[in-house]
Amino acid sequence: MSHRPLWLILAPALFLILWSAGFAVAKIGLRHAEPMTLLALRYLLAVAVLIPAALILRPPLPKTTRAWVDVAVTGFLIQVVYFGLCYLAFKSGVSAGGVAIIVCLQPILVGLIAPRFVGEKVGLARWIGLGLGLAGAATVILARSGVSAENPLGLLAAIGGLIGMTGGTLYEKRFGVSQHPALSNLIQYGVGAAFTLPLALLTESLAIDWSAEFLWVMAYLVIGNSLVSMTLLLAMIRAGEVARVSSLFYLVPPLSALFAWPLLGEAMPTLAWAGMALAAAGVFIAGRVAAR
Repeated sequence: MSHRPLWLILAPALFLILWSAGFAVAKIGLRHAEPMTLLALRYLLAVAVLIPAALILRPPLPKTTRAWVDVAVTGFLIQVVYFGLCYLAFKSGVSAGGVAIIVCLQPILVGLIAPRFVGEKVGLARWIGLGLGLAGAATVILARSGVSAENPLGLLAAIGGLIGMTGGTLYEKRFGVSQHPALSNLIQYGVGAAFTLPLALLTESLAIDWSAEFLWVMAYLVIGNSLVSMTLLLAMIRAGEVARVSSLFYLVPPLSALFAWPLLGEAMPTLAWAGMALAAAGVFIAGRVAAR
């Protein structure tokens, strides 16, 4: 029986911490730069880090044009559609809770589409786990603020971001071919920069407040979100069932709320802690069934 390496065992916890904190960190970053400007700078810095790494490591290049396209499509769906629309939702006034509760619907969409798109079966027990995860995540967000007063256009942007992440996850699972992380991320962030930089030039002022707070935000978004988190996400998608990996996203809203407490001063009500426990139970059930 083959054993998973230690890094892959620890990957879900590390990914959840880095990804969830990114919601609050991104909102802080948007105090200092407009959405597309912030994303373009983030991607350009990631590319600047990855180019020397790729030159030193010399990873094998994709063997076919289709392989290049597959990596680029995944990058477009996640880096441009998902992050771009989520940042626009934040800028329009939608709270971190409002975006998180919409994005956490991803496991439901993946569960509905996966059987036909990637050939994975999602049984009753898995659906129970997914349902508990959704209920727990919704409890956390509704206990904090709710989504009833959110900007309608911002909510539509968040829904578009949800579709982008779902599409990127499924596309990567079906068509993605294992590439070296340095090369895969370099291509995807190159695609992200190629789309967000022109959008920033056409629609925004490009003004940036180069404060100490903005510098640490960029460091986190580039290293924590862009490099480490995305590498872990792609590795988990390739190593396990896509529905199991997607169930982790139910813990993103509760953990985002937890990080928003010290970073944004948003308190966690008592009911929210119960929601976190419920979401964790749902993810545990979904993951345990998938492991079997």
